[in-house]
Amino acid sequence: MQFNNNKRYNDYSSYIKRTFSERVQKISLDTGFTCPNRDGTKGVGGCTYCNNSTFNPYYCKPNKSITQQLEEGIAFFSKKYKTQQYLAYFQAYTNTYADINLVKQLYYEAINHPKVIGLVIGTRPDCINVDLIDFLSDLAKDNYISLEFGVESTLERTLKDVNRCHTYKETVEAYELAKNRGLHLGAHMIIGLPGESKADILNHAKQLSKLPINSLKLHQLQIVKHTMMAKQFKDNPEQFRLFTVEDYVDFITDFVALLRPDIIIERFISESPSHLLIAPKWNLKNFEIVAKIDKKLVEKDQWQGKSIEPSLQS
Repeated sequence: MQFNNNKRYNDYSSYIKRTFSERVQKISLDTGFTCPNRDGTKGVGGCTYCNNSTFNPYYCKPNKSITQQLEEGIAFFSKKYKTQQYLAYFQAYTNTYADINLVKQLYYEAINHPKVIGLVIGTRPDCINVDLIDFLSDLAKDNYISLEFGVESTLERTLKDVNRCHTYKETVEAYELAKNRGLHLGAHMIIGLPGESKADILNHAKQLSKLPINSLKLHQLQIVKHTMMAKQFKDNPEQFRLFTVEDYVDFITDFVALLRPDIIIERFISESPSHLLIAPKWNLKNFEIVAKIDKKLVEKDQWQGKSIEPSLQS
């Protein structure tokens, strides 16, 4: 089975082309918010794997206004692409974890920028409420609004082990609260967290397919410096089963086959900065690994949804 772009899965690039009239670039923003598992509300130390420096670009600093971060980001990307539209991407930490009036102020500042056509908001399942969803739903009447939840795992034991300080039950409840409100709902998953077998991870695909999500970001577990997981990896490396490139490429094709075919796959992997990455060091660019995945899907005659549970086929 083929999707758009001769892919065997529902790819993000094709979705963007269908949704917008020209190229779209996300501009990462840092609000300076924290997380409930960092400030002591639910825990301290944050998620064991988390180092936000792995994905914040140079211009993305909380001491700068939202407008300044947008202007610097647009200036950077416009050098490469002259004609494009922009999405304001509230990426670092938990971007709904603040007084709702402050949240509204920052979102309004971003959406009112003349070159911004929408918002992408990264947050936790336990950090939304009815008032926030009502506000975002109202914004979505005239703008593209994407709300992404860090799911990371569907196993309660894993969420506890990595200090997420929320449950999978809360994840399900968050999506129920946000569905059918005009929002593009995304999910983020880490493939290969400690203690999870391949069967456990494949079951994630089955559970994700039951959620009302529109898109999915996947990436391999990476051990990065200045995290609790880095210390755990140093002290007890036998607890970690990090994927090689070949194993990951082969495994992810089985994962994709279990996903509901309408879910847009936004990414398969992530590439942490080399100066922060401890393991695994694949030494390949994202596009090179995606090409390997595309090839492996053909070799195995796999496609998104091929092995989906019958109850999810409709």
